[in-house]
Amino acid sequence: MNKSGFYQQVYEVVARVPVGWVVTYGQIARHLGKPGAARTVGWAMRHCPEGVPWHRVVNSRGEVSQRARDLSTGVQKDLLGEEGVELDTKGRIDLVRYGWDEI
Repeated sequence: MNKSGFYQQVYEVVARVPVGWVVTYGQIARHLGKPGAARTVGWAMRHCPEGVPWHRVVNSRGEVSQRARDLSTGVQKDLLGEEGVELDTKGRIDLVRYGWDEI
């Protein structure tokens, strides 16, 4: 797999996610024809270019994934909250309500 080409495809998908919606790493991987590449999508998101709404990508449980030595977890939750995406008391997003499946 050409990583840089795949990363660019990931960014193009994420750029289409509307305000107030989320997608999962696995959902993006499946859409791009690489159903086992959710982790690679995660790596792509670590190198996300400015202007791509990285905060709209969550894990399959509807959670913001923890990042080692990084404050972006709290930032991601704040950005989603500003867009009207609510987290439950366990820190999960209702993917039925907020999941965008039109990719």
